[in-house]
Amino acid sequence: MSTDIRTAWLVAIAITGWLLYLLAPVLTPFVASALLAYIGDPLADRLERLRIPRTLAVVTVFLLTFLFIGLLVLLVGPLVQQQVAALFSALPAIAANVEEVLLPNVVDLLGIEVGDNVGIGAFLSDYKDMAGSWAGKILQIGGSTGSMLATAVVSLFLIPILTFYLLRDWDAIVERLGALVPDSQRETVFSLARETDDVLGAFLRGQVMVMIALSVLYSTGLSLFGLEYAIAIGVVSGLVSFVPYLGLVFGIGLASLTVVFEPDPWIPLAGVIGTFTVAQFLEGTVLTPKLVGDQIGLHPVVVIFAIAAGGQLFGFFGILLALPAAAVLSVLVRFAFNRYLREHPEIEATVDGDG
Repeated sequence: MSTDIRTAWLVAIAITGWLLYLLAPVLTPFVASALLAYIGDPLADRLERLRIPRTLAVVTVFLLTFLFIGLLVLLVGPLVQQQVAALFSALPAIAANVEEVLLPNVVDLLGIEVGDNVGIGAFLSDYKDMAGSWAGKILQIGGSTGSMLATAVVSLFLIPILTFYLLRDWDAIVERLGALVPDSQRETVFSLARETDDVLGAFLRGQVMVMIALSVLYSTGLSLFGLEYAIAIGVVSGLVSFVPYLGLVFGIGLASLTVVFEPDPWIPLAGVIGTFTVAQFLEGTVLTPKLVGDQIGLHPVVVIFAIAAGGQLFGFFGILLALPAAAVLSVLVRFAFNRYLREHPEIEATVDGDG
């Protein structure tokens, strides 16, 4: 490959990366839909081989997906409803506890003098400026969160629509993209595509194993502390852990609600926090690097760096897509490295000699 062609490729890659960075909020539903279409295409192809029309096969895949989601809702729905009802019924007692116990302790800890009456009203009256400042910050955060929530809702409606059309036309899209590849590069590009497909498949299998392992860890830990609904909370928290931190937040929140109203909640609450802390530590240091990183050929340090870099560059969805993107990039890097060694035999001989 000549120097001019290499320079052109580097410039094209740099411009593409810059555009992806700028368009990340807009591209999120499209990337998520493409990933879902990629996951669902093998099942749709199998149904198509059974002489089922492509559109009907896609509809069947969608129905199976919604059936799976519906089963999860049936599993956790009554639990959530019961816990939320218990929370609302206990709100007066919680408010009284805050006013009579928690707030005086906070006042004593901060060394604040509020007179004889210590309570929420007295605190806000004496420190209304501080409270106003806090309220303004909360409203500012709430406004930003509201904008993010609106974007998430729009994406939530867009993703199923985009996924349907991409899944229906997936084979045609792949075929047309393949037709754009020059004959001289066809073998190389198709070989890279097959290797990338194998790596992404291994990533998905590894991610499923992580979800199962987390479900077992959560359920076992919560059961050891005698938590009610331990298996239901643990299984659902493990299943939704494919979204970074969602399983952690969901599990701690729901498990805490089940113990906070008990007469002596501190030991079970410490057990809940300890269970999820240990599970998250194992997930970050052992499960994901070993089950996912080894499956896609990435070193544990690279896995951790990819997740951190994805979050820094693209936020939440950057974390979500960091490992698939790193897996694809690893295929391209290995190809470029092997090509470079072939073009420089003296370096290849040195590397082989060191090995």
